Amino acid sequence: MTLSELHQTACARLQAAPLAYGQGTLNAHDEAAWLLLWRLGLPPDSALDARPVEPEQAQAVLALIDERIASRRPAAYLTRQTWLQGVPFYVDERSIVPRSLIAELLAAAAGADCLDDWLGAHTQRALDLCCGNASLAVLAALAWPEVQIDAADICPDALAVARINLERHGLQERVRLIESDGWAALPERYDLVLCNPPYVSRASMDALPPEFCAEPALALDGGLCGGRDGMDFIRSLLAQAAAHLNPEGVLVLEIGHERAHFERAFPGLPAHWLQTSAGPDAVLLLTRQALDCWQATPSAVPPAATPASSGGPQA
Repeated sequence: MTLSELHQTACARLQAAPLAYGQGTLNAHDEAAWLLLWRLGLPPDSALDARPVEPEQAQAVLALIDERIASRRPAAYLTRQTWLQGVPFYVDERSIVPRSLIAELLAAAAGADCLDDWLGAHTQRALDLCCGNASLAVLAALAWPEVQIDAADICPDALAVARINLERHGLQERVRLIESDGWAALPERYDLVLCNPPYVSRASMDALPPEFCAEPALALDGGLCGGRDGMDFIRSLLAQAAAHLNPEGVLVLEIGHERAHFERAFPGLPAHWLQTSAGPDAVLLLTRQALDCWQATPSAVPPAATPASSGGPQA
């Protein structure tokens, strides 16, 4: 059997099973390639070509495929590894599989929604709030080597996974881990806050497939059983956000498919919606000025957010 033939066989088995994707891959073809190459110890960008595969190797690959089907566990939990914007991360069941769309903005070097447009020489301190395995903190540290970064999460288990990733990337001296329930243990003010918070509503939680139910529910719905609209954690987050931002600070917030719920929950809050691969409705940016204005006159509709400055930190 060749590598290509083995991939076709693995892919067919996955396609025939009632699996859900979205935790590192989007389809059976890519997931089969990921599991196959990992089991064979090959680089993730290896060509699926006509090189021969020993029978025992093929058997090991198909056993892993069968485990994925039978367990309905995410592939990343089986391999203990995932990739985000080409950067490898350790992951296990103590944290969700990293897939934040904010990562795309951290990796972008240019474009209409490049985060550098909102940053500048004043950007010295950043925070990855609800950090999970610290993938966003790592990507931010790689993007802006001169910025000091905190990574905070309520869950000690998630922070233990985050520590593994900081050590693997040699960033334990630049990224400080903090156990905190939201803002509770964060006295600092920041120039940039990145947050992919719990925002899954009760109805969405009830409809989750087994792969997503394998992840810590606390990271999905904040331990609130989803809440009616998924905005419960974000309400407390935004109520205190301005107090934790410097005057030119910005908050980058991911809300997935919940834009309608967000806009109903926070009428009049001027958000700059950022373009990602999921479209313009999943990630938004809030300035300190916009938050101040909204809190002072909740019924008013202030002018739309605009970049505070240009020429962000140099990579």
